[in-house]
Amino acid sequence: MLHWFKKLFFNDAIIATVLNEEDPMKKFLIVGLGNPGEKYSETRHNIGFKILDEIASEKEVSFETLKLGDVASVKHKGKSIVLLKPNTFMNLSGKAIKYYMKQENIAIENILVITDDLNLPFGTLRMKAKGTDGGHNGLKDTQLTLNTPKYPRLRFGISDAFSKGRQVDYVLGEWNSEEQKSLPERLDTAAKMALSFTHAGLANTMNQYNGK
Repeated sequence: MLHWFKKLFFNDAIIATVLNEEDPMKKFLIVGLGNPGEKYSETRHNIGFKILDEIASEKEVSFETLKLGDVASVKHKGKSIVLLKPNTFMNLSGKAIKYYMKQENIAIENILVITDDLNLPFGTLRMKAKGTDGGHNGLKDTQLTLNTPKYPRLRFGISDAFSKGRQVDYVLGEWNSEEQKSLPERLDTAAKMALSFTHAGLANTMNQYNGK
């Protein structure tokens, strides 16, 4: 009887382990786009990094510098989440994303790429299942590398308050005083939105947060 019980328990444990390892719907990759280095850390273009830092802070985890990026792992409502800040610079973001999708065996519908957006008012959040690169070099390289525009993304509005010919200076510039006052609340909401994607799903998260 005891032998039968041990055998049953042992087999169930193996099955549970295998199912957990092979269930792609329980594992997610959240990518924040930005440029590595201290001189870029407070720029508008690095909002993706800032949002991942917010998630890591809330979950009390630290990033580790690994191949092609800074990486942290968190658990959230039964989901395993890999946080990735590529260190390939913005124009080669897709290389790091593709590597960790393959390395962690994460389906493309379970990745979320977070980026800045000039076409949205400051702080506006918008999640979509797919879309164009909108002239954003990080999204452009991601689309080329993954060979599809059909991957979830979260855009954080940085507005287009720059004069003609000053776009690069603007996106690589630091937040003004008014933006800095609003950033903590906006980062908190963006972090909640990204985590909602992993447990509530894309459609529910879009309905709850888009435009807020």
